[in-house]
Amino acid sequence: MTKVIGLTGGIATGKSTVSNILKEYGFQVVDADLASRKAVEKNSKGLEQVRALFGEDAIKDGEMDRKYVGSIIFNDEEMRKKLNQIIHPIVRDIMEDEKQQAIKQGRNVIMDIPLLFENKLQDTVDETWLVYTTAETQVKRLKERNQLSDEDANARIKSQMSIYDKKRLADEIIDNNGSLDSLKLFIENFLKEKGYHV
Repeated sequence: MTKVIGLTGGIATGKSTVSNILKEYGFQVVDADLASRKAVEKNSKGLEQVRALFGEDAIKDGEMDRKYVGSIIFNDEEMRKKLNQIIHPIVRDIMEDEKQQAIKQGRNVIMDIPLLFENKLQDTVDETWLVYTTAETQVKRLKERNQLSDEDANARIKSQMSIYDKKRLADEIIDNNGSLDSLKLFIENFLKEKGYHV
């Protein structure tokens, strides 16, 4: 019996790293971030809608200028909602197609969805796994990864549901406060306990 798992986390909790490790164990990963890139790729209907909403400055070399759009939506709740109204329906369709293909092949599916709880998508999966770090670790990693100031790092983290609220909602917690080696070991043991073939 194949399972559909919703994998989520907060910004800079290491969700992509966990996804890649799970791929090595044979899970099919359906990635919301990749789907959202497809949703606004060159010459797509989604990209035209972004152009109409944000103007020509939002398009660079025929693609969405993520930095420009990001600088607006991280500080403007209304524009963020409008962008989501364009992208989310397209992303859902792309992800549903990928999920159905994997299920036909008899593979367990990881739905990698950053805003799983925010968008109340937990009912679309069999169970939810949260990649968890403390908020302090999030800030530290975000500053290192994106060369952000404390203020910018905190603004990005605050634009999402708090990691502690997500922890209360998740069925399972994958702890990623330590090193990469300790994360790999944690996942191996976690999958064994859950009865997956490791």
